[in-house]
Amino acid sequence: MKLEDAIKLRIDFYLAQNNMKSLWDLYKASGIPKSTINAFLSNDRTRLPSLPTLLHMCEGLNTNLKDFFNDPIFLDVEDEEDDNTISNNNYKL
Repeated sequence: MKLEDAIKLRIDFYLAQNNMKSLWDLYKASGIPKSTINAFLSNDRTRLPSLPTLLHMCEGLNTNLKDFFNDPIFLDVEDEEDDNTISNNNYKL
C-alpha cells in the first residue's frame, strides 16, 4: 500500500471514531486550512502532508502521532516517489 493511502485510511478511521461527519468538522477541530486538507485528501493529488500538518490533524482528531502510526497498516508501505518499500524498519531498494 502507498504511504499516502495508509495515512488517508487512518484519517478516515479517526474521523469515524470522533463522529465527524464531514471534512468541515476536521477543519474546525484542527485549524488547518480547508485547501490544505482538500489538497491531500482529494483523489487528484497524492502529496503527503507535512509532519506539522499531520500533527495538527491528529490534535483535531483527538489522537497523537504515536497512536496514529501505531497500526499494522504501516508495517509494509511503499514510497511512491522513490518506488521503495518500507518494511519493518528496513529499506528495500
